[in-house]
Amino acid sequence: MAIVGGVSSPRDAVLAQSVCFGYTAQDVLHNVSVRLPFGEVTVLAGPNGSGKSTLLELLAGVRVPRSGRVIRSAEVALVVQRPDAPDTLPVTVADTVAMGTWRRPRAGYRPRPTRASRRAAIAQAIERVGLAGLEGRPFADLSGGQRQRALIAQALVGRPGILLLDEPAAGLDHRSREITQALLAEEARRGAAVGCVTHDDAAIAAADRVVHLRDGRIMSAAPDDDAPRNKQRLAAGL
Repeated sequence: MAIVGGVSSPRDAVLAQSVCFGYTAQDVLHNVSVRLPFGEVTVLAGPNGSGKSTLLELLAGVRVPRSGRVIRSAEVALVVQRPDAPDTLPVTVADTVAMGTWRRPRAGYRPRPTRASRRAAIAQAIERVGLAGLEGRPFADLSGGQRQRALIAQALVGRPGILLLDEPAAGLDHRSREITQALLAEEARRGAAVGCVTHDDAAIAAADRVVHLRDGRIMSAAPDDDAPRNKQRLAAGL
């Protein structure tokens, strides 16, 4: 179903309409409209400084647009790029992943998991990202790539309806990038809307749709949503 009269389709997990944003008086995003459908992987692509990470944060609700609006219809999990962690941070890999199960009850969202199901979900998420056996390792002792995978597991464990990632392949070797790409595809197949910022050519080629940005603007238009879906590099906008 296409967007009619500015109202999102039931397939839309996130809808940004005419969004402008700036850190100072000057906007870095200009009248950006984009949609992330359930069941698809959407890539935000473009050169450095084009506004990709800023747009991702707006879609996640971390930042508020100066004008326009962002509508979200499910829980959001956000994976940031290469977070700093003090050496004294007293959390393990398991603790880090467990944080992804924390959430406040909200109308229309799933209830809190039981303790047993929570433990099982944490173990499964750690195994999915290839960190089994490191559950007790301090997060601060991990390599950059291992930290990234732990944070991806943190996002996966809560089975969010919207999964947003900023450079999920950063710091990962080739095999780990392949695993991460497969995980994101699995999340889309279960029905989640997946959006990620990336420069990785393989991830861009495998995406269901690609949003190309330059200088804070969408540089391409979406295909007709009533047309058959394909796995080519589709340009996504409104």
